[in-house]
Amino acid sequence: MWISRYVTENSFSKDSPSVGVVRAAGGEKVSVSASSDHRSLPIAAPYGIAYVAPIGSRSLVLPTESGNVSLGVIGEAGADLQPGELMLYSAGGASVVLKNDGRVLINGKAVG
Repeated sequence: MWISRYVTENSFSKDSPSVGVVRAAGGEKVSVSASSDHRSLPIAAPYGIAYVAPIGSRSLVLPTESGNVSLGVIGEAGADLQPGELMLYSAGGASVVLKNDGRVLINGKAVG
């Protein structure tokens, strides 16, 4: 009996991933209200990408060995993207799309 209790108590993180609403953002930190309030979370993003999450967006909070991080915001994929294509976009409406056929669209216009 004590073995199953020990394994259960020591095998699982007390926190679990959650989705919440971004309440404050700036620099490399974000505050998210989820099942609990998370203040000044570091933002985890792919190398070479930096962003400030928009207030009101939904963010995934993930527990790690070093504490919780904001893994990013839940985005809205473009309706005309095909599998394998990539879109970068801003809250102001600017976008860059890498198409499967090699075209690059900037704000909807092909370049190059």
